[in-house]
Amino acid sequence: MAANYLISNEKQLELTYNDQIKPLMASVVQGHFVGVSGISISYAYLCHSEAKGAVAISTGRIESWVKYQEVMFDLYQNGYSVFIHDHRGQGLSGRMTRNPHMGFVHDFSDYVADFKQFYQQIIQPNTHHKPQLLCHSMGCAIGALYILAHPDDFSQVVFCAPMFGIRPALPDWLAKILIGANLLISRGLGHDASYFLGQKDYQETAFSLNELTHSDTRYRLFRDEYNLKPEVQLGGVTGHWLRAALIAMNSIEENAAQIALPVCAVQAGDDTVVDNKRQSRVLDRIPNCKVLRIAGARHEVLLEQDQYRQPCMQQILTFMDTPTV
Repeated sequence: MAANYLISNEKQLELTYNDQIKPLMASVVQGHFVGVSGISISYAYLCHSEAKGAVAISTGRIESWVKYQEVMFDLYQNGYSVFIHDHRGQGLSGRMTRNPHMGFVHDFSDYVADFKQFYQQIIQPNTHHKPQLLCHSMGCAIGALYILAHPDDFSQVVFCAPMFGIRPALPDWLAKILIGANLLISRGLGHDASYFLGQKDYQETAFSLNELTHSDTRYRLFRDEYNLKPEVQLGGVTGHWLRAALIAMNSIEENAAQIALPVCAVQAGDDTVVDNKRQSRVLDRIPNCKVLRIAGARHEVLLEQDQYRQPCMQQILTFMDTPTV
């Protein structure tokens, strides 16, 4: 019989957001630390006074902790302390390009190194529990690389719509040619980075045109938060980021069998952002991995309509409540 978890309801979400989530978020501890190459990394955390566990969240591309307030609320309501940081180059963390809207990173190992500092400086001193890891999209790639580098830091991990492949799924040879051309153009023009083909500055997409979620309410709340804090806005990817992402995804696929932790993966059935075919191939290589495929769900499964989000959260909380051997 399924446990009776406290999971926010879409029909009441606007009321819950104003009357419960926002007051709880007022108690969030926020700060910054200096990451790799002197980049400022923003973080936030909620310590539960009677915590049964601790959860670290690794967010997706363009995301900030301000987008995760409902998720943080749900985890807290179910007895968890929650720790989250904004990856370098996005959210409230420092940017590395003259145009702050450009999605940029030198190498995904920089994300992992920042995360290790967050773990040591913020998570460990503020919980006596061995934390669990909840990841979404790009955050799953970072989380997988982190686990491969530091296998003893977390007890188990959840991958939501993991970015183990991206769409459109170009052949490696074509991707390398296009990325190489982009980097040559950037250097030739004297730019620190350039947008990849078709990419541009942050622009709010109308709900009717979005491919992230079916939930009008959750989509509007997310966009409202980004309008209230325009400094968190991020545009498309650069050739540098795409090259780093391809290297990272290839490394994850090659080493997936070495991920020994218990893994719960949630696959969004109608995902148009990540490549589910390659994602399934990688998940099949992880020894202790259970997959929940939610038919019809879009990429932002943690931001979806209740018919998709409720089973997702139920699965996550059930998995987190299951003791590891």
